[in-house]
Amino acid sequence: MKVIICGAGQVGWQIARHLSSEKNDVTVVDNNAELVARATDTLDVSGIAGNASYPDVLTRAGARDADMIIAATFSDEVNMVTCQVAHSVFKIPRKIARLRSQSYLDAIYSDLYQRDHLPIDVVISPEREVAEQALRQLASPSTFDTEPFMNGDAELIGLALEESCAVLNTPLKQLSELFSTLRATVVGIRRKGVLMVPNSSDELYAGDQIYLCTHTDDMARCLEIFGKTSSKQERVLIIGGGNVGLSVAHRLEQSTAKIHVKMIEANRACAERAADELERTIVLHGDGLDMELLEEANIANTDAVLAVTDDDKTNLLAAARAKSMGCPMAVSLVNDPTLSNLMKPLNIDAFINPRATTVSSILRHIRHGRVRAVYSIGDAEAEVIEAQILSSSPIAGREIRDIEWPEGAIIGAIKKGDKVLRPVGGTKVEEGDIVVIFTLASDVPEVERLFQVNIDFF
Repeated sequence: MKVIICGAGQVGWQIARHLSSEKNDVTVVDNNAELVARATDTLDVSGIAGNASYPDVLTRAGARDADMIIAATFSDEVNMVTCQVAHSVFKIPRKIARLRSQSYLDAIYSDLYQRDHLPIDVVISPEREVAEQALRQLASPSTFDTEPFMNGDAELIGLALEESCAVLNTPLKQLSELFSTLRATVVGIRRKGVLMVPNSSDELYAGDQIYLCTHTDDMARCLEIFGKTSSKQERVLIIGGGNVGLSVAHRLEQSTAKIHVKMIEANRACAERAADELERTIVLHGDGLDMELLEEANIANTDAVLAVTDDDKTNLLAAARAKSMGCPMAVSLVNDPTLSNLMKPLNIDAFINPRATTVSSILRHIRHGRVRAVYSIGDAEAEVIEAQILSSSPIAGREIRDIEWPEGAIIGAIKKGDKVLRPVGGTKVEEGDIVVIFTLASDVPEVERLFQVNIDFF
């Protein structure tokens, strides 16, 4: 498949990496020649320096025979015009655009993106995607990471193990025997900063951060086994009244649960806008790091704080201060994934990476064959891949124990028909099955080899 990716920033680069690794013909377009050079130097892609919305630039990028264009530049308007040119001039079949301005995303203007107007097949809103991730995190306060798979039937969750965990120092094989009906698999362990894929003889220790793939219906039981409690978030404080904060507040106001929401915003104009748009949220104007203002917001009696300003350091410090003042749960928005190492020292429960969330969303919309979704772990240290087994896959018809999995990969769940199962050695992988695989970044190519097909799967 021939794909043109407009925008060579972190989002565009990650998408190009995924698609080029699957042997697609990928061309990256960006105004910044240095970003284009970075992509062509590190990935198996072509690159064009120029404005993505210019027809002559798209012509040089091969738009006349392209199958898809992904417009992910920093400008909404450039992304929209790029899709229009791609449709009107080049008849590119599939067009995806990243749009950030909330005005473009208002439901009352949804007709704008029909083929007779602005022909965009899929609109991705980073702010809305991040808001969805924040809401999932609030719904699962005991986890530091959470991502749905298999259309919501399975969940990847991250748990930090404490001394109170009753199953410490127990081999994973023994845990599987003790909880034989639990549809959950430990797929990753981060110990002393190093992420690894465990084997059946490995034990869990206090201080470990583990990733589990679990059936959604078994999630509560899974949390209980690992010493976590499920508590309701009835009082939430949002620090940051920008697009992300507003999206979260709107969704919380629409929730059937009675959630009391307060918001702190430093910019007066933004605070006034939030106060006008929100109905039940109390909006305070001021610095989210101000202890007196946090006390005024009754932080000690707040169930969770979401720090979602546009500054990573402010988010980390605000979340840490809220925790130090008695708030039991703090979630921070962090654009720079290298800062996630500060989460534990600062006693922050979870962080959200907008880039990884946006990339996962875009990939989810363009997968039509063996790979249905991809979720990035940490600073691109590992990936969770949801894939469908096709008849031409080399693992179709084989039992899991007989498949030569890479050392850094493990299958976390398998869906047969409408049933999600915990995979064991004797489970047979068959055509049509859907699997969730956790793999370290170094083993991604080998995992992809296991899903190779002989036909164009898009």
